[in-house]
Amino acid sequence: MASNWNPSSWTTQEARHLPSYPDADGLKRVTDTLTTFPPLVFAGEARALKADLAQVAAGKGFLLQGGDCAESFAEFHPNNIRDTFRVLLQMAVVMTFASKQPVVKVGRMAGQFAKPRSSPVEVQGGVELPSYLGDNINGIDFTPEARIPDPQRLLQAYSQSAATLNLLRAFSTGGYANLRQVHQWTLDFMDRSPWAAKFAEMADRIGEALDFMQACGIDPKTVPQLQGTSFYTSHEALHLPYEQAMTRQDSLTGDWYDTSAHMLWIGDRTRFEGSAHVEFLRGVGNPLGMKCGPSMAPDELIRQLDLLNPAREAGRITLISRFGDDKVEAGLAPLVRAVKQEGHPVVWSCDPMHGNVIKADSGFKTRPFDRILREVHGFFAVHRAEGTHAGGIHIEMTGQDVTECVGGGIAISDSGLADRYHTHCDPRLNAAQSIELAFMLAEMLNLEAVERAQRAA
Repeated sequence: MASNWNPSSWTTQEARHLPSYPDADGLKRVTDTLTTFPPLVFAGEARALKADLAQVAAGKGFLLQGGDCAESFAEFHPNNIRDTFRVLLQMAVVMTFASKQPVVKVGRMAGQFAKPRSSPVEVQGGVELPSYLGDNINGIDFTPEARIPDPQRLLQAYSQSAATLNLLRAFSTGGYANLRQVHQWTLDFMDRSPWAAKFAEMADRIGEALDFMQACGIDPKTVPQLQGTSFYTSHEALHLPYEQAMTRQDSLTGDWYDTSAHMLWIGDRTRFEGSAHVEFLRGVGNPLGMKCGPSMAPDELIRQLDLLNPAREAGRITLISRFGDDKVEAGLAPLVRAVKQEGHPVVWSCDPMHGNVIKADSGFKTRPFDRILREVHGFFAVHRAEGTHAGGIHIEMTGQDVTECVGGGIAISDSGLADRYHTHCDPRLNAAQSIELAFMLAEMLNLEAVERAQRAA
């Protein structure tokens, strides 16, 4: 257990990007209630994810982390959950089949509500109101009433997270993820993508492999790995009163775990030295992520790693780089070099989304797909040069047929953004763009494996 730590010790540190509640007593009543609710995830599940990530850190796997920019109450529907889960399954199968590496699947789901904002206020038509901070805090409607932080929203967020997790567990273990169903995972609108035929061809080859195994006496019905899959959840641990209320002491080990998700991460805006968010997360046993951007200096990163993982436990820390396509190679290399020199066992993951936001001529905020691909290429290039493992991808995506990021094989144009621009916050990849990215990642993972084998020879 972390020294001089308890679930409330974060309150002695500087906390940024937390909402200010007019009804402070109401917030306490809600968080007191949450402490009596069942955990959403269990300590043993978090430990299983940590073991999987330890394999990734050792170069024996890949982390696929993806989902909504910000979950919403209005779009909460089983079909939306299913479709995002399905695209993540497709991506994982593409990368596993092509690269021959296990893929650890972690959703930005069942808790990804709160969002840090660059400004505490929003101005429309000369009217200034508090910014929208996520459905678990206030409403997206531009009215004074909607923008008041309401603690009751935390209870609705808990309820929606529990229902989402229940469905994800059913999908991952109840037969939906059976590799025999791989042809059925393709979404209807995927037919417009040039990558649909390539996915169908790969699905045929998987089917042939399963038939061969069955002919050899290996019945897929009795092999758990072919019938289901492990699927974990994650979100940014931004709303600390909520996270504290969901933190419980494991009865088996006595260690503290944040039971709101299997994995929590610290954002680029809240990972400064003396941060309340860092203080809180250093004491929980969950696997942790930390965003690393252009403002992160190598010595600062090492100090944060020493604080968050003093025992240097493999699988504990995932470093999520987010630089932008034009800055990734120059900015990431010094960080990778410093971590390698200090011997910290981390998973290196690439967030190619947050550094590549632009405002289109049409007025919509978007992310050009070619910039996303360039940042991923730059990420892999750095790790090839440094002799380290490019271990993961962290993307904002959805299974819905949205038009939010321009480009890709389906060639979404600036003028087409308005067709189905549904995000509550930042633009997301749709299913076709996500699958296209997965095939590209598979090629780069293959190249990395070849180069690793050549170095070992």
